[in-house]
Amino acid sequence: MEKHNFTVLEEFILQGITERPELQAPFFVLFLIIYMTSLVCNLGMIMLTNIDSKLHTPMYFFLRHLAFIDLGHSTVVGPKILINFMANENRISYLWCATQLALFIFFIISELFILSAMAYDRYVAICNPLLYTVIMSHKLCWVLVLIPYAYSAVISLVTTIKTFISSFCGHNVVSHFFCDSLPLLTLVCSRTRDVEMIVLVFSSFNLTVSLLIVLLSYIMIIVAILRMKSAEGRRKAFSTCGSHLTVLVILYSTLFFMYSQPKSSHSFENDKITSVFYTLIIPMLNPLIYSLRNKEVKGALNRLWKTLCKLPI
Repeated sequence: MEKHNFTVLEEFILQGITERPELQAPFFVLFLIIYMTSLVCNLGMIMLTNIDSKLHTPMYFFLRHLAFIDLGHSTVVGPKILINFMANENRISYLWCATQLALFIFFIISELFILSAMAYDRYVAICNPLLYTVIMSHKLCWVLVLIPYAYSAVISLVTTIKTFISSFCGHNVVSHFFCDSLPLLTLVCSRTRDVEMIVLVFSSFNLTVSLLIVLLSYIMIIVAILRMKSAEGRRKAFSTCGSHLTVLVILYSTLFFMYSQPKSSHSFENDKITSVFYTLIIPMLNPLIYSLRNKEVKGALNRLWKTLCKLPI
């Protein structure tokens, strides 16, 4: 329906990851394995940290919420990708496109600030071990989780509403495999400067603030570790941060690679490759990193396995 040279769109067409028909089936199998691994591992982490009483600590409280975020993050994008690999045309309704964008923004911002809260938790555990349980109370842990959720929800709604109240042209092919803000803005006929500024300012703010919290926490941690006289104590302190640091390096290096590209060399094709990492691969890797590198998680898995083996069949 045409009105004043604008089109009221009812659906979008996602360009997808590849347009080569011979790659559809192999990619379907690959992404199915990635998504199912992410689903099983993150659900397992949520259940394990709830069931095992020895994992009822602030560190695993945050880890449980990280697993929830990773599960949501991959589920917002993963199933639709799998469907699109099997479909002739990658259609997505106007409403679901808006919902996908809102949820994607919510989960990516939440992940940044939950990881920052986990950095603060490690700082308190290493720098103030005697006061750890007092400082990291159950109430404070919930505050450090609920504030990022509330903030992420507000930013998500503002960005999504500003994007979708814009007037779209007749062209409805999104140069991505999911509804992201920048590819959608290329389809807008009306002025997009306001929305672009919102995306740029909030993206810069979220990355900078979350990274500053992480850096300050780890600077204090390193100083405290270097002051330790015992080599064994330093080793144990570093080992408690190893998994978290690994997750941080992977996520931030991926995001900075995407956002630090010069505008002249920036392309949606590069964005697709980078987006696969932080929407699907990182949510799969996070629970694996924490389980494979963590003795407490391995111990909880062993206890759960022994309990299951004792159950009558």
